[in-house]
Amino acid sequence: MSSQAANDRRPVGRPREFDPEVALERAMRLFWAKGYEGASLSDLTAAMGINRATMYANFGSKEELFRRALDRYENGAAACGFTTLNRPTIKEAVEGLLYGSLEALTAPEHPGCFTVVGALASSDESESVRQALSESRNERLRAWTQRFEQAQAQGEIPAEPSASALARYVLTVLHGMTVQARGGATLDELREMVDVALGALPFASSR
Repeated sequence: MSSQAANDRRPVGRPREFDPEVALERAMRLFWAKGYEGASLSDLTAAMGINRATMYANFGSKEELFRRALDRYENGAAACGFTTLNRPTIKEAVEGLLYGSLEALTAPEHPGCFTVVGALASSDESESVRQALSESRNERLRAWTQRFEQAQAQGEIPAEPSASALARYVLTVLHGMTVQARGGATLDELREMVDVALGALPFASSR
């Protein structure tokens, strides 16, 4: 039997199948780590294990890929920012949000809040991306404002400061923790930040 005939009879290996969900997860994690502008097309295709043609065919532009990655983040890793809203008291809800974020913020695989990291060092060319990230943050702000309004209506906390101011304060602390964590703050240092932040809230005396 000739070597050519032997080669013809060898089973041909199946090409590796492309999984859009796996690719999107990898893109999300890269955007999460580097931000929109920090993640180049070469970085993205390498992380996703595909070429540019496949990326464009399945996800459109880099901006569209980022928006889909943002949606994935909001429906997955970011869900904790909403689930603690359902805790019995506003004190438990806020503590759950801030204390619950500590380990995630300092874990290498979770480099802070996607909506904060993604917007860092964005240029004017990325205005639509900034707007998408801003809307994501505003959605969380609206949800927490409503939760503080509920707590005020139920007499858990005073009517002043306003619910919107309290919600902005809590989320500003969370976003600041992201920046601090990326700058090298330790778990203990971030926990101390949370302790101080919670001490400034109206329910502090009940702790």
